[in-house]
Amino acid sequence: MVANTQKNAIEVDNITIRYDDFTLDKVSFNVPSGSIMGFVGENGAGKTTTIKAILDLIRTEEGSIRIWGKPSKNLHKDLKAMIGVVFDGSNLHENLTVDNVNFIMSDIYPNWRPKVFYNYVEKLKLPKNKKFKEFSRGMKMKLSIAIALSHDSKLLILDEATSGLDPMIRDEILDIFMEFIQDEEHTIFFSTHIISDIEKIADYVTFIHDGKIVFSESKDELIYNHGIIPCRKEDVQKIDKRFIVGTRQSNYGAEVMIRNVDEFKRKNREFIPERTSIEEIMLYISRGKESV
Repeated sequence: MVANTQKNAIEVDNITIRYDDFTLDKVSFNVPSGSIMGFVGENGAGKTTTIKAILDLIRTEEGSIRIWGKPSKNLHKDLKAMIGVVFDGSNLHENLTVDNVNFIMSDIYPNWRPKVFYNYVEKLKLPKNKKFKEFSRGMKMKLSIAIALSHDSKLLILDEATSGLDPMIRDEILDIFMEFIQDEEHTIFFSTHIISDIEKIADYVTFIHDGKIVFSESKDELIYNHGIIPCRKEDVQKIDKRFIVGTRQSNYGAEVMIRNVDEFKRKNREFIPERTSIEEIMLYISRGKESV
């Protein structure tokens, strides 16, 4: 089965899941093949629920999900074997060693690659003789990633894979993801609340807030199309509301986040927008107008 002929590796269309205290509400986005999609949002926004739906671990009430153009429900085992998954935490037995893991995974995955696995073990400096229970959190995450990359995966689905890790280990893991994506057949869907990781490696960003998708866009276009205007409080009223994403006011003045920067600059000579970041865009969109 060939996975890379599809324009999108993942297509999520209007899915809804309801719980007593939370609703994943008509969520839709696409993950283009050969790209890294950063899936961002605060804790509890619906990231893990969405990932479990994509992996058919929970049932959706409405909508559909396709992986490489095929319905995610009852996905053929050959396609499932091409998906590497890393959750925040590991289900490996605490008494397993690296050699035990290699032996077990060779029975689970028909396309398991022991040589690739041990190359990652060496590269990530994982101890071969220690039991899993003796691993640090960083080591456990590295081992989970090594497993995900060692069965000829074409799609990596990562849920908070760098959460709680120190910056050096995070950078090491992000470099491996960048290496993985150099093959145009490979795709990464990367859930995190660490925005700096997304800004470093993602091609696209999908922002989920309170169970709803706020935006799903190219990272570069998103940053290019937004800007911040520092101004006096009284000047906020002079800015066309069509362009305003949100405002922040303090005793010293105001900052206004605007969208459609090029159009804004053509129509407004008085204000000069400054560059912004993914994190600032998310904050302004999710909080709107507030005082600080």
